[in-house]
Amino acid sequence: MPLHALNDQHLDHDLATIRIKNLRLRTYIGIKEEEIRNRQDVVINAVIRYRADRAVKFNHIDQALNYRTITKHLIAHVEENRFLLLERMTREVLDIIMSYEQVLTAQVEIDKLHALRFSDSVSITLSDSREVGSDV
Repeated sequence: MPLHALNDQHLDHDLATIRIKNLRLRTYIGIKEEEIRNRQDVVINAVIRYRADRAVKFNHIDQALNYRTITKHLIAHVEENRFLLLERMTREVLDIIMSYEQVLTAQVEIDKLHALRFSDSVSITLSDSREVGSDV
């Protein structure tokens, strides 16, 4: 069965959707002198889909995609690095999520707060999916 778009209601009952909502971090992001010197607030939202049939059947963390582990990985990466572009940070966060082999599809949106005058934030959204065999 083919994967459906992230926003579509999925018919495959084994497909789980994990949503990481409003992960608030501070990092170096930008190209202006002030941005290079000072950490800024970013907000990360992610939608992750994976096959949860074994997690449901066995009710054990070893069979599930551990969102806590993924989130800790994201926090460390974002807070310990510097980024010139929001696009680059978003891609790196997406790559980290996709590095977990259970992940089938992921979408990441990162907001840079107060990036524009008169605006709450500016965000970039990127998506990825894993090539899977015909059994999915």
